[in-house]
Amino acid sequence: MPILGYTRDHEWVKVEDGDVATIGITSYAAEQLGDVVFVELPESGRTVKKGEGAAVVESVKAASDVYSPVSGEVVETNGELVDHPQLVNEGAETSGWFMKLKMSDKADLDGLLDHDGYVAYVETL
Repeated sequence: MPILGYTRDHEWVKVEDGDVATIGITSYAAEQLGDVVFVELPESGRTVKKGEGAAVVESVKAASDVYSPVSGEVVETNGELVDHPQLVNEGAETSGWFMKLKMSDKADLDGLLDHDGYVAYVETL
């Protein structure tokens, strides 16, 4: 399933199984962070709002919030990241996903950047 949208804060979202959104950070964000050494994930059952900090990623350079591009309830987290945070660097847009949310409003997907729009945005940074 291809990534559906990107934020200017460098998160991505793809939707599988109807209203379940998988969320992670972009390869660009992972490169900027450098070696990821710690990930803090939200608890299952937590409700997050679009734009809210939902997870934390720490690298040798900095710590950053991971903002949710959509609102919903956390239904799953990628527990592999706790013991193997380097998965974020190895596969930021694949195996390094952070969480899955049951979206409360699919309209949250409106206004996200598509792949080409995100690439063009990154080129301006």
